[in-house]
Amino acid sequence: MQEPVVAAVTIFHEKWQKNCNTVNYIIRKVSKKKKKVKPVYHHAVCTVSVCPLRKKSDDRAEIVSQLLFGELVKLVSKKNKSWAKVECEWDGYVGWLDPKMVTPITEDEYLKLQQERSYSIDISQPVTADEHAYPILLASSLPGYDGMSLSMAGQQYVCNGHTITPSQVEITPELLIKVAKKYLHAPYLWGGRSPFGIDCSGLTQCIFKVFGIRLPRDAYQQAEQGHIVDFVETAEVGDLAFFENKEGHIHHVGIILEDKEILHASGYVRIDKIDHFGIYHHGKRSYTHKLRFVRRLL
Repeated sequence: MQEPVVAAVTIFHEKWQKNCNTVNYIIRKVSKKKKKVKPVYHHAVCTVSVCPLRKKSDDRAEIVSQLLFGELVKLVSKKNKSWAKVECEWDGYVGWLDPKMVTPITEDEYLKLQQERSYSIDISQPVTADEHAYPILLASSLPGYDGMSLSMAGQQYVCNGHTITPSQVEITPELLIKVAKKYLHAPYLWGGRSPFGIDCSGLTQCIFKVFGIRLPRDAYQQAEQGHIVDFVETAEVGDLAFFENKEGHIHHVGIILEDKEILHASGYVRIDKIDHFGIYHHGKRSYTHKLRFVRRLL
């Protein structure tokens, strides 16, 4: 009578042991899954040549600005996996972008990439990474550039184009004009900041960015920088001239050149004459923009 009992106990013990092993296996799998939780990133860097920043989370929404290669953002919020609302590190501008166009980075790297930066001064040039070429545009940021390469978001980039490192150069009228004129004939694009499409305040912002000088994104915001120049006749190269619409609101800006000329984006980036009335368009034989005032930042 004892043998059946022993057999039954043995079978029970084996089943119990098997169940214990199964439970332990499940616990180990769950524990491993918990350890693989992806870190949450609140900062990112633009790793494409130009990324549109939109007013709303929709591909058809108005472009309010653009990010250039190497520019940084903070994450404000997300809308599913297709859209992220961000704040631009350079000017504090807020808008929506496709998160596939930026690469997440840690807060430590975000702070590190804000340190000394160089800026591309070629209209377009390639950078290479993993034997692939990426186009970058005029005024793109090159954080930590050593004259040949830079590293960001875990990727090493090689760059052989022309650059400016603000801490290593003196801003002269000649150098400022040389950079500014690289944008000549770039088409006008509302919200644009690249030589392939740019608006008036994007133009002045990017020119000054190359020299490490931060300007806000919009013309009316830039009009609060620096100090007033009493007369346009005493304006110097690099001064900014601001223009008003019929309602008296600042709606246009340009950069003063030599010989009473101004570089500005109107239809395309062009050079026109300026006097105390405003911008005179030779082709139209009329004034196109009414001068409000001139401000000096340098």
